[in-house]
Amino acid sequence: MEEKEQKHKRRPRYKGTHPRNYREKYKELNPEKYAETIQKVIEKGSTPAGMHISICVQEILDFLNIQPGQVGLDATLGYGGHTKEMLKCLKGTGHIYGLDVDPIESAKTKKRLTDQGYGEDILTVKLLNFAHVDQVAEEAGKFDFVLADLGVSSMQLDNPKRGFSYKTDGPLDLRMNPEKGVPASERLKEISQEELEGMLVENSDEPYAYEISKEVTDTIRQGGKIETTLDLRRVIEKALLFLPEKEHKEVTKKACQRTFQALRIDINEEYEVLYSFLEKLPSVLKPGGRVAILTFHSGEDRLVKKSFKRFEREGIYSEVCKDVIRPTAQECVKNGRAKCTKMRWAIKA
Repeated sequence: MEEKEQKHKRRPRYKGTHPRNYREKYKELNPEKYAETIQKVIEKGSTPAGMHISICVQEILDFLNIQPGQVGLDATLGYGGHTKEMLKCLKGTGHIYGLDVDPIESAKTKKRLTDQGYGEDILTVKLLNFAHVDQVAEEAGKFDFVLADLGVSSMQLDNPKRGFSYKTDGPLDLRMNPEKGVPASERLKEISQEELEGMLVENSDEPYAYEISKEVTDTIRQGGKIETTLDLRRVIEKALLFLPEKEHKEVTKKACQRTFQALRIDINEEYEVLYSFLEKLPSVLKPGGRVAILTFHSGEDRLVKKSFKRFEREGIYSEVCKDVIRPTAQECVKNGRAKCTKMRWAIKA
């Protein structure tokens, strides 16, 4: 019996000029082939699907003052934009180590940089949480410069399968490494109202923490399911129905952003990881070594600021930034995700 001929399946096409579905953005997901489309998306002030636009690149390079032959660390590799610019400064001599806990994106980034000529002779990529920076230093020796960009990569935010965004439907996961730990949907099944309320306050300064935490825990206790990103969004919308109609939409949007942030921080133990990194940081820097850190919300920035000032008082850092550095207005226009960025730096004594 002859096998039936398989019908050719066409890939998803743009619907009109502005596709909304992640899978339909095939041109953005193939930047090498559709460079013109990518440029148009960036010029509009948007981030192309599957890409990440690095923030404060020039400010970082100006401070780190990277010289050929030096050894450095990108503690949060991500899309590799910062790493690529730092590699250029080495001019073929020296080495950079890049760390990331995301096995999906770090593999893509390693291949992308290798294809651009940055092989293992000058770049080492490790699937490792930056809390273990001391382990890398045992192999690499102490570093001349260190960068940590604490933001979530756009590739993670935009991919519905990762569950980082309330804007698109997908599994409520929020794990940086989807192969470890439990997804946010499972975490919510076991959490108490008081614990969730505290999490929302501590991790994202959510003003409606009580109302949201009560609605979430009541929903689950009554047999309701919060398995997807839109499930959680609907529960938050319901929790805030008491607000005036003209305020509801905007307040709900911000509450969703803060709730997803608070859950992500909890699921990935981000504060604990950052604290461990900051404590170990002086021991992995050479005398005169420089570190720059980008933060994206007040909780992160407080931890970095306190750590830098404490080590300066103790004489471990010779100098720390007095004023926070922010992206330029022009950069914020081109990249809306840059608006909440703060950069702080320190120099080892």
